[in-house]
Amino acid sequence: MTEHSASTGRIVLAFAAVYLIWGSTYLAIRFAVETLPPFLMGGVRYGLAGALLYAWLRVRGASRPTARQWRAAAVAGGFLLLGGNGLVNWSEQFVSSGVTALIVGTVPIWFVTLAWLGPDREAPNGPEIGGIVLGLAGVVLLVSGSLEDIAIHGATTTQVSLGILALVVATVSWAIGSLYSRRVPMARPTLLATAMMMISGGAALVLAGVALGEPGGFDPRAVSARSLAALAFLIVFGSIIAFSCYVWLFQVVRPALAGTYAYVNPIVAVLLGWALAGETITRGMALGAVLIVAAVVIAERGRSKATRTPAPAGRARDAA
Repeated sequence: MTEHSASTGRIVLAFAAVYLIWGSTYLAIRFAVETLPPFLMGGVRYGLAGALLYAWLRVRGASRPTARQWRAAAVAGGFLLLGGNGLVNWSEQFVSSGVTALIVGTVPIWFVTLAWLGPDREAPNGPEIGGIVLGLAGVVLLVSGSLEDIAIHGATTTQVSLGILALVVATVSWAIGSLYSRRVPMARPTLLATAMMMISGGAALVLAGVALGEPGGFDPRAVSARSLAALAFLIVFGSIIAFSCYVWLFQVVRPALAGTYAYVNPIVAVLLGWALAGETITRGMALGAVLIVAAVVIAERGRSKATRTPAPAGRARDAA
């Protein structure tokens, strides 16, 4: 299906899903980890979503993946979901969902940086360098104020600082996983590879949760209805519906247009965190947000001019 043959209504609904649902996943994660252990929660989220999507695709005739494709999915899923999403889940115990979304929103800048420092030695052009510098300035401004302004109620200064550091590591891990998935033979169609990465990454998250002792400190009786509702939302809407819409959009509209979620999601997350969770928006945070979004726009446009062939796997965002 092409951009011209797809109905305008379906395209609008798909964009609404990607913009609003993905933007709201950060707040949903915050609510989920209030009473659910972060790594086990992520494992259940992606394990169930991946299993459901995989079964649906196999019923519809998708080929059985090879062992080599499963190995590739396991490595990519480890970087994307264990390193990326798992650390985001852990950080949101201490750092506000809006600030989390803005830091995660710098992932495209890490794409440029890793392409430069990695084996390809792809030197950045002028706009990409400008985006890197502007993005780093935005992050510094974002966290340069009082840590109390970006902290979840009850979090200590040390916990918030560790949470911010974990978010930076999460963005790097997500970028590594995305770039890796473009260099190895992944299963086709793309949704099948996505389901396999969810299953593999979900298993890795569960193992990490067990290794960190999360089951020992988990009391099922203490789980709130809000956390369970947030988890259900993340499984159905965040991991299945929104991502499927994103992959479909990449098939029917220009890649640059489909990739505009990177500019919109952080703003949606900040506004939802402020409106529904009472998160603070200071003047410095607002300016930092503007710089980060502008940096992503500049870096992405510079990279699209350099490559002319952006790929869905490399831009798939859901660190959340």
